[in-house]
Amino acid sequence: MPTIRDVAKLAQVSVATVSRFVNKSGYVGKETAKKVLKAMEELDYQPNEIARSLNKKQSKTIALIVPDITNPFFPELARAVEDVAQIYGYTVILCNSDEQTEKEREYIKVLQNKYIDGFILASNTSHFDHILGEVPLVVLDRSIEEQVPTVVSNNREGAEKATRHLLDIGCRKIAHIRGPEGTMTAKSRLEGYMNVVQTEPWFTQDLIIDGEFDIEQAQKSTLKLLKKYPEIDGIFAGNDIMAVGALKAVFQSGKRVPEDIAIIGFDGIGLSKAVFPELSTIAQPIYDMGALATRLLLKIIEKQPVDQIYHEMEVELVIRASSKRKKKEKKE
Repeated sequence: MPTIRDVAKLAQVSVATVSRFVNKSGYVGKETAKKVLKAMEELDYQPNEIARSLNKKQSKTIALIVPDITNPFFPELARAVEDVAQIYGYTVILCNSDEQTEKEREYIKVLQNKYIDGFILASNTSHFDHILGEVPLVVLDRSIEEQVPTVVSNNREGAEKATRHLLDIGCRKIAHIRGPEGTMTAKSRLEGYMNVVQTEPWFTQDLIIDGEFDIEQAQKSTLKLLKKYPEIDGIFAGNDIMAVGALKAVFQSGKRVPEDIAIIGFDGIGLSKAVFPELSTIAQPIYDMGALATRLLLKIIEKQPVDQIYHEMEVELVIRASSKRKKKEKKE
């Protein structure tokens, strides 16, 4: 394979001149640049990207850190990040943090040493001091600090829409399966639910159960709740995979969906259409969120002006079979 020395020899210039031209790290005259480019083409010379990244302390690589790659929401986000990054010549490294701060710290430490250009953080951590100010960063689907560029959906409003929808179809006792404590997304969705139900005469804090954004945990918690409150006729789950867990629990308890218990989730992932009955959901613009976060990060990396650092995207109520029923007549 041809080397930078071969290019310099053919172009009759110094190795340093070829290096400046390849790395765009200094002035190279117009005529000299033409000679170098012609020599590179004749020799079919391909610059060593690793060497260039070491020289420029830049790698044209970004990292996406997610909390749980088994949750279908995050692969859908990752697809958008990868698509947009590829358009601009960047490579994406996908990291799964398992919501562990130490694991996340280790990823960041290792990748910074490899001159990673920036991070998209979809993992939930309250310990971000080790990231802030050291490397370009965008937070996706979470919110950690006002000055950090952020892309989220309107979680609180979406939760309100979901809960009101259950009331509109006649539900008289609605439970909520919440995500992990300390997760801003879960907190906002809980607040939206509370805004709608807290003045209802039937409401009690016992109707809020932990699902940990996990199918099995949501199923177990729902089964326990239905034994304690068999009169529950509506469930709002804080994400779609917990809604699937609730769906399994309702059938396991011998009840029907939506006739006995209506269920609605949150996210709008493909899985919500793959189960029976198909799940009603609050659909986030998942692809658009990932694409926007990536464009925002690349602007920051390339030192382009950023007019707005906080983006809250609208959500949509999607009614499917799991909550499609006629409104019940209220009993006297």
